[in-house]
Amino acid sequence: MIIDLSISALTFFLVTYLHISTASSLPVVDLGYELHQAFSLNETTKLYNFSNIRYAAPPLGNLRFRAPLPPKVNRTKVQTGTVGRICPQATPIWSRYIMPQFLTSYFTNATFSASLDVSSYPVPLIQDPRISEDCLFLDVVVPQKVFDRAQGETPVPKESLAPVIVYFYGGGYVLGDKGGVDPSGLIQRSQQQGKDGVIYVALNYRLGAFGWLAGHTVSRKGTPNAALHDQRLGLTWVAQNIHLFGGDADRVTVMGVSAGSGSILHQLTAYKGLQGPSLFQQAILQSPSWEPNYDTDKQERTFRQYLKLLNVSTIEEARQLPSEKLIAANTHQVSSSPYGTFTYGPVVDGVFVAGLPGKLLLRGEFDHSVRILNGHTLNEALMYTPPSSFQERGLLALMDEHFFDLSEDMKETIVNVLYPPILDGKYGYLGWVERVSSALSDICFQCNSYHLNHAYSNSTYTYVFSIPPAMHWMDHPYSFYIKGGKPLVENPLFQVTNETVAFILQDYVTSFVQTGKPTSSLAPALEICGPESRVVSIGSNNITRMRDPACNARCVYWQTAFAYSRDDL
Repeated sequence: MIIDLSISALTFFLVTYLHISTASSLPVVDLGYELHQAFSLNETTKLYNFSNIRYAAPPLGNLRFRAPLPPKVNRTKVQTGTVGRICPQATPIWSRYIMPQFLTSYFTNATFSASLDVSSYPVPLIQDPRISEDCLFLDVVVPQKVFDRAQGETPVPKESLAPVIVYFYGGGYVLGDKGGVDPSGLIQRSQQQGKDGVIYVALNYRLGAFGWLAGHTVSRKGTPNAALHDQRLGLTWVAQNIHLFGGDADRVTVMGVSAGSGSILHQLTAYKGLQGPSLFQQAILQSPSWEPNYDTDKQERTFRQYLKLLNVSTIEEARQLPSEKLIAANTHQVSSSPYGTFTYGPVVDGVFVAGLPGKLLLRGEFDHSVRILNGHTLNEALMYTPPSSFQERGLLALMDEHFFDLSEDMKETIVNVLYPPILDGKYGYLGWVERVSSALSDICFQCNSYHLNHAYSNSTYTYVFSIPPAMHWMDHPYSFYIKGGKPLVENPLFQVTNETVAFILQDYVTSFVQTGKPTSSLAPALEICGPESRVVSIGSNNITRMRDPACNARCVYWQTAFAYSRDDL
């Protein structure tokens, strides 16, 4: 999902600033490699914000397109985090200009007449002074009581340390930043009944070409999926340092939506699960999503296109260019992405990502020790469904554009067996658009949740967000709802319409983080899926148990559908 949260992020920090204590009274944490002072203490929420903590060396020059390195020692002065940092990012033209018109025409039954030619629109430019390649920083938001208790000379008993949420933002792997949401509402919900509450950590990871460049050349001369390595180094930082803030490194829950959640699934299957337990004990995955990218030749073509935009011929030359040229090329490349795609994202690289996660899960090649809370929406892919889908051939056209290596037999199975042209509701759709949307939802969204549940023997907790229109990302504003606060986004379609549901979802999240079991005083507790794959449907008026709509023959098919070879790596 592409939602511009930059204004919300700035609002969060400005509001925090208005409640700031004087700098001289704010605490300093000794991280060993640097001294870092809290940016603020909100006198209303009693939350410290340690902002813009460096967790990696600047990924510049020869470190571009490689796995990150730990930061160097810099204790010459106290770091205050006053300079905000976000990674270079870009927005596809279809997302900015075409999708809103398509959704309007779809929901109002109006004729869609907008141009599908991306060259007829201006390139969306993201003007934000915080954008920098040197962006691998994180924020720690911690209740004052939790932090202060950890500052005494006597070590805090382990049972008194606070559980930790580590948040990976979404944004199609090309957009987003650590300050995109205000965690104060979620933290306050975790403090019900006198509880101390949770610690919240959010980290930047590289986006677009900077974080996801891949292919034959990058495999030899760089690091494919560098952003996954960013996230892993950030988790290492949490494991090594969170006790200094009063947190328990053995009670870490990673949380993400969309691309953030897809990243988590790739972390669960990292290195086939052979490098020991993950640096987190629990995971909350909301709509894990990515487009399967297993073809090294396709990855190489994307890499070569980026070099061409830079007017260079080698990755070494690209590493020597000024940031503004790299950022401009990334903006141009991402902006021209075909409808519903983002050009970049996680790929099969044969090392960190040894295969498509669905196959790795099926083969048992993942970290089995992690406890899972999993959720998806009922209508995940509508906003990514091309406007050309208003016709019978729309599904075949989508397959040809997205997955050009499908055999004719596979296409026949897809369009006539899995998603036959029968619009009576028997197969879950009543129109051509819904047919294409169902296929996209299965391939890129819902089946990921099903594969995850099945891999963990249905011992996972799972919900389906069903409040109409229940599109992708629509549960996210509920997760970070703040009573009386500004909506996460201005578009009313993506705003909270039922405050009670927001509190219930926040209860499920925070209780899972704190106890491993999602419960709420306002609704029935979530139960594990169990052998019948039962999930909880969260609607406007009720919360009910139902069979997981992703538990079907189509998801079984997609788990092994894509054939590929990594012999060339």
